[in-house]
Amino acid sequence: MKKIRLLLVEDEIVLAGVVKETLEASGFQISHAENGQQGWEQYLSFRPDLCVVDIMMPRKDGLSLVKDIRAVDEHTPIIFLTAKSETQDVIKGLQTGADDYIKKPFSIEELILRIRTLLKRSQLFVPAAPASVNNDVYLIGNYTFDYNRQELRHEKEQIRLSLRESDILKMLVEKANITTHRKNILLELWGDDNFFNARNMDVYISKIRKYLQHDPSVQLINVRGLGYKLVF
Repeated sequence: MKKIRLLLVEDEIVLAGVVKETLEASGFQISHAENGQQGWEQYLSFRPDLCVVDIMMPRKDGLSLVKDIRAVDEHTPIIFLTAKSETQDVIKGLQTGADDYIKKPFSIEELILRIRTLLKRSQLFVPAAPASVNNDVYLIGNYTFDYNRQELRHEKEQIRLSLRESDILKMLVEKANITTHRKNILLELWGDDNFFNARNMDVYISKIRKYLQHDPSVQLINVRGLGYKLVF
């Protein structure tokens, strides 16, 4: 079986060594870069299936690196691994194009779980679904949501969604006009309903709501104290 290629960009050498050794023992093929510039060079040559990127690094910071990656690659899952954990840092990281955000200190077990979850959703750990024009394609008002392609299409624009955005929107559309509880989304997609993950989810909800603004008949409603309802 082909090994999953993972690019680890981390300037803390001891931490990087522990993470690299553990992931290799778990069956991953690891390429380690010690700064953002080296990370960009290795991304181009290594072509990873997933990237784990620190934010605060010399030569090129993680945000700049992810912007460069997203300019040429919209699909490879990216996890930020960083000590910067304020809400504004989370928002900035996700807006840059990351799919997930883990704050230091962290457990290796949590990191591996997050990695496997993202890879599974990007279909690297599961067989590809049979091609079908109706397979996981949903009509949302004047929008067409193609879950497998991670696309939200409207006559005014075509939006490329992240893995997390696609997963959340699928949960909401499959329960259209019914409240989807926050806790259910968090446990299903993050595996934990803690405060940090909840703030992370709120960022994605805001982005999805903005994507849907071209059709006034589609509303993503915040049901106070419960969760969210997609109405159309």
